[in-house]
Amino acid sequence: MRSVLKEIKLSSVLLLLLGSAILAFGLYNIHSMSNVTEGGILGLTLLLEYWLGISPSVSGFVLTVLCYFGGWKLLGRLFLVYSFISSIGFSVFYRIFEQFEPLFPDIGERPLFAAVVGALFVGVSIGLCVRVGGAPTGDDALAMSLEKVLPVDIQWIYLISDLTVLAASLTYIPGSKIVYSLLTVILSGQVIGLMQKVRFPFCESSFCAEK
Repeated sequence: MRSVLKEIKLSSVLLLLLGSAILAFGLYNIHSMSNVTEGGILGLTLLLEYWLGISPSVSGFVLTVLCYFGGWKLLGRLFLVYSFISSIGFSVFYRIFEQFEPLFPDIGERPLFAAVVGALFVGVSIGLCVRVGGAPTGDDALAMSLEKVLPVDIQWIYLISDLTVLAASLTYIPGSKIVYSLLTVILSGQVIGLMQKVRFPFCESSFCAEK
């Protein structure tokens, strides 16, 4: 454990917290106001509830633990530490933003704008955390793990997993509502991929060096 703690870099922690803050801001002020559905694990938990009657509180926890376990096996203990930091950071920042009124309460009336702006917030924030080596959510842990073992860039892993869940969601969600979610996951996945190509000279994480 001590060896892992020695590998933690302050610059990486600051970048993780920045990414977590951007993610929390975007989800609170954009996504939660626009009623755009999700792909990934969140969307899968909603599917399981519809198909099998399993509560998202149960399926979400199990799926997230499995994703982080896979990430630990493939990416190591430093990944777990950075993921813990980014996850806690997201929860804390989201709680802080909840103390204020949403900045864009009527954004749901402009779903196209909400889809694009929401995708940018998610793409930049998660892309930043992943670039440093942390996974704010189970989706990110799964994508990082699969990128490690498959000859596929991470943005395409996000896209394939999200499209699969969104396609299955058509069993209970009207197609008109899926369109904007589709736009969001396509854009956010590509932004995440672009963020992996950005060089941060002040990032000392071993994950940055691997890119």
